[in-house]
Amino acid sequence: MNDTKTSEITTDKYAAIKPGATVRVYQKIQEGEKTRTQMFEGLVLSRHGGREPGATITVRKISEGVGVEKIFPLAMPSIEKIDVVKQAKVRRAKLYFVRDGKAKDLKD
Repeated sequence: MNDTKTSEITTDKYAAIKPGATVRVYQKIQEGEKTRTQMFEGLVLSRHGGREPGATITVRKISEGVGVEKIFPLAMPSIEKIDVVKQAKVRRAKLYFVRDGKAKDLKD
């Protein structure tokens, strides 16, 4: 018998997303009666929850000189897709040192 949950399937779909990856997250935004897709591109700082249904990723980008971080649950229905643009070589599971600006450019 196959006892796979639908939420497990959605998180396994994003198994390639790891810390150090530059990703584009396409999210559906509801404004009144209109629906649009908003893109958020940034660096994955951490992944929490592994392959559980409640797994999340923290994505950081610099917007007009200000750092912006968003936490995306991977099983969120408003996420249309997540594209991995590039994967940097990192030695840490949590890249919180990037927040302080002490990090050099991450190697590809």
